[in-house]
Amino acid sequence: MKYSVPLLILLLALPLEAAAARTVTLDEALAIAVAKNRDIARAGEYARYVHGKYIEERSAALPQLGLSASMAVLSDSGQPRTIGGGATQYDNYLGVSLSQPLYTWGKIGAAIRAAEIGMNTSIEQLRLAQQAARRDVTAAFYNILLAREMLRLAAENLQQKQRHSEEAQRKFEAGVATDYDVLAAKVALENARPGLIKGENLLRLTRERLRFLLAEDEALDVAGKLEPQLTEPPSYDAVLKAALAGRPELIDLGYRIGVYGELVTIAAADNKPRLDLKGGAGWHQLEFAKARNDGASWNVGVYLSFPFFDGMKSSGKVEQARSDLATKEIEKQKLLDSIRLEARTALNDLQEAAEIFTAVSGTVNQAERLLQMAEKGYEFGVKIRLEVDDAQTNLLQAEINKAKAASDYLVAKVNLEWVMGRLGE
Repeated sequence: MKYSVPLLILLLALPLEAAAARTVTLDEALAIAVAKNRDIARAGEYARYVHGKYIEERSAALPQLGLSASMAVLSDSGQPRTIGGGATQYDNYLGVSLSQPLYTWGKIGAAIRAAEIGMNTSIEQLRLAQQAARRDVTAAFYNILLAREMLRLAAENLQQKQRHSEEAQRKFEAGVATDYDVLAAKVALENARPGLIKGENLLRLTRERLRFLLAEDEALDVAGKLEPQLTEPPSYDAVLKAALAGRPELIDLGYRIGVYGELVTIAAADNKPRLDLKGGAGWHQLEFAKARNDGASWNVGVYLSFPFFDGMKSSGKVEQARSDLATKEIEKQKLLDSIRLEARTALNDLQEAAEIFTAVSGTVNQAERLLQMAEKGYEFGVKIRLEVDDAQTNLLQAEINKAKAASDYLVAKVNLEWVMGRLGE
């Protein structure tokens, strides 16, 4: 597109950071998001946390070894001297202890299974963050293109108002226009300036939004066009089927229901019998009343513990765990209902955007021709200024509608992929 000199001056008057910004394509922006987006990085840390939790829970099933040492001195003058009263006793010990659960009523196994399921939730959390980042970055990218187009239209509108004001002034000097025509043209010119200011600010904000999503320190700009390729949308049944199979949050919630099921088992085992193997081996030295003995020592045994009554504490924990499980089941049903609504809404938004874009695509050419005819007629005195203003307003609105429709369609298409749970996959 060729710009006239006044329009070039207006475009060159944009903030200087736009010229210094690094320009990226959509694919480059998405690649940066995967590498640097804060939400994706946080999801990655959550995966590491869950892996640590799994290691922690698994440790309960493994032998626990410990080293213990002691040095004790004892003197009791209250004992009769015949049994060593008043003598000093030295007791030293160095050894290794062992503890191994043998039977815990399924508590340890349930904890390990819950931790393993939790590792799967971290995978889905990472997928969710990646898809959300791709959706937001893509929308921000197209918003920049839309803001740039809106700024261009505002600059062109201001240029046209400037030309009309100069034309009105020339006609007034030639005696073929009135003070009213000159004043009306000046007012229209001044009314067009806020549109350019708003356009500059909108472009600045949308570029800053993209920089935030990409976690970049330097200014960014984008390279692309609002030229959507309309395609036949999928059916509602196809969208819903894909969403139910691929939405990360739905899969994640299914895993979490499994975790809460295991938590019920863990809570129910708190007041049940358990067996533990405990033992130790080491070296023991005892010195008492000038007698000294030392040598190896060891012990091993199987211990039963059965907290058969804990004041109904375990029953309360079981009730809470079952309530948490039921709550997650309810959340799953709510999420299913929400996904069905999102599928219908996203599909309708895409169809609406496609129909609007198709409807307004041919309007711009007609509005351009209408404006040319009005301006030429006004130049020869066969058209009044009101007709020129109306034609110019119609063209501006047609171009705005087309740009918005193109952006809406592209964003709606990305949102539909998000709803189906396959964005970027």
